Amino acid sequence: MLLKPSELKNWLHRDLSRIDKVLLALAANETTSQVAMIKTCAEDAGLREIKKWNVSQILLGAKAKGLAIPTPTGWELTETGKQHLKALGLTKISPAAVNVATDLRNLLVTVKDSDTRAFVEEAVACYELEFFRSAVVMSWLAAVHVLRREVIQHHLKAFNVEAARVDNKWKPAKTADDLGRMQEADFLDRLAAISAIGKNVKEELQKCLKLRNGCGHPNTLKIATNTVASHIEILLLNVFQPFAK
Repeated sequence: MLLKPSELKNWLHRDLSRIDKVLLALAANETTSQVAMIKTCAEDAGLREIKKWNVSQILLGAKAKGLAIPTPTGWELTETGKQHLKALGLTKISPAAVNVATDLRNLLVTVKDSDTRAFVEEAVACYELEFFRSAVVMSWLAAVHVLRREVIQHHLKAFNVEAARVDNKWKPAKTADDLGRMQEADFLDRLAAISAIGKNVKEELQKCLKLRNGCGHPNTLKIATNTVASHIEILLLNVFQPFAK
């Protein structure tokens, strides 16, 4: 449920389209909703004019396409519909931050690796629910997973040579799990040394790692929407888009 019934009254009396008002009434229900339930919910919140509306026709119209779908048990908001309502302001997250989450969800369609997709999905879910520390940690885990796969697939020989040059005790990695033996800060250094990532990218990822470490342990660090949005955007532009597909 995106919207508490107690909040619905305020939203339904704003200058919004019929589509948005119907979607808001739908968002105030825990599960799928029959048309009668949608109308009752809106009427209880003071939108009496909905009695005269053809709710099904509104939701099936071209302008509402993809925002809600009919199921055997009633109408249901799609992920696109939820994002649409959040973009209206149905969240504490800023519109710019909503765009970051939307970009990540769009990226998911192109990600074939199931492990990567699972990491990113969880990161986005945490972010949308405003579990900001968890979003930072999960998005970083997803990025590291992507970078390790990139090394295994395209840079393994060069990586092992560089790792052994820096540390003569390094045992050549063969799998992504083997790469987990290396500290993440050192891993970024090795990636830059073999030109798998650029120097400036490494510096930005080091900042992301520092924030991840701050969020992954009990402390007094405070973070909010913009900090997390920036963190995820850096990972999106410099790790997920170039390497996750």
